[in-house]
Parts: sequence; C-alpha cells; structure tokens
Amino acid sequence: MNGDRSRPDQEYGTERRNEASRRWCFVGLGNPGPHYQRTRHNIGFRGVDRLAGHWEISLGRDPSTPFTWGEGVWGGWRVVLAKPLIYMNRSGTAVRALMQKLDCGPEQLLVLHDELDLPLGRLKFKERGGDGGHRGVRSIISSLGTDHFLRLRIGIGRPPPGVKAADYVLSPFEEEECTLVEQVLDRVVEALQTFLEEGLQKAMNRYHTASDDSQRGEKEQLDG
Repeated sequence: MNGDRSRPDQEYGTERRNEASRRWCFVGLGNPGPHYQRTRHNIGFRGVDRLAGHWEISLGRDPSTPFTWGEGVWGGWRVVLAKPLIYMNRSGTAVRALMQKLDCGPEQLLVLHDELDLPLGRLKFKERGGDGGHRGVRSIISSLGTDHFLRLRIGIGRPPPGVKAADYVLSPFEEEECTLVEQVLDRVVEALQTFLEEGLQKAMNRYHTASDDSQRGEKEQLDG
C-alpha cells in the first residue's frame, strides 16, 4: 500500500492538504426503485453497492436529503458513497445537495455511470469534459456549474440494430451477460482502490484495458 496518501489529490491538481481534502465522494448514477434495479442504466448504483460491501460501509438516508449515503475509511482516505434518490436526468440536484452537506468541492467528486460507447467489461476514467450524451452527467455539470470532476465510465455496450438507446439502457442485462457484469463490478472496486492507493494515472494505465472476457466478445463480433 502506497504511503503517499495525498497522491490522488496531487495528480488531480489540488494543493489542499487539510483534513477535509482527504475525503473522496464516490457517487453512482441510476434510477431509484425496484423496477430499475437491474437495468443497464443502473450499473453506477450497483458499483456503489459493490464498493459498500467490500469496504463495509452502510448506506442510509436522512429523510431530508435526496440521496442515500454512507461514510467510512479506506486506504487512509475518508470515502463517501452515495446514490441519488431522484431520476437520472435530475441527478445534479442530489449531487449538489450532497456536496453542500459535506462541504466538498467538485475536485473531490468521482461519478460512476454507465457508458454506451464502451463495450461491456470495459472501464475508463475521465478527468473532465462534456457529458457525452449522458443525461445524469449533464445534470451534474449544470447543477455544479463545472465539468471539473472525475468520472468512472462503466461500459454497457451499444444497443443491437433496431433498438433505441433509451429503451436499451432501461432494459436488464441478458442472462449470458450477468457473469461479465459481476466481474466488471469487481473491477470497479479494484480500479478505485488503485486510484486511492497509487493515483489516477496508475489506475488509468491498469484499468483502461479490456477484461479477458470483453476482449473475447469484441473479437467474436469482429470475426462474425
């Protein structure tokens, strides 16, 4: 385990060294309610749930807030895990309320969300920039007034021919995809632990490659 606990902040360009700056807020995006629980669009929620299980952080809700959240310590960092409890396209309202409650800046925020432009099994960090057509990310950018926050994009793949993207993201994963979904959720945990321990660049270098199963799937698509 790396002894330089300020490394993620160093690499992300903030010079703050007080105790508050040693906190990271990991927010997973999704839609609330059991109807959406297993859909592709909710893989950000599932990523936070997997982190909570590995880090033994309990998520709960203050009725006055539009999110469920919990806080703990991992690798020398205080970590907050949260899921907005309002629909995806209004996620920014909940994220802004969370950041205000915790007195955190956008440089301490990392958002986990589904990504159509990455195949299932792929992860990709993004440091800043536009929303890429993702309405949840668009809402956060609008609510915070900045695009300067980290994202971990979790690939869900493109819809098959004839299926609208809006319908595809709200559909559940196919049965044959479920094993790979479980593997990628474990990779989410590994990637964020690497980020906290070794910094953003090391995490990007290690986890921007495809998992073995997703590489096989891409090759089969090309060969087919």
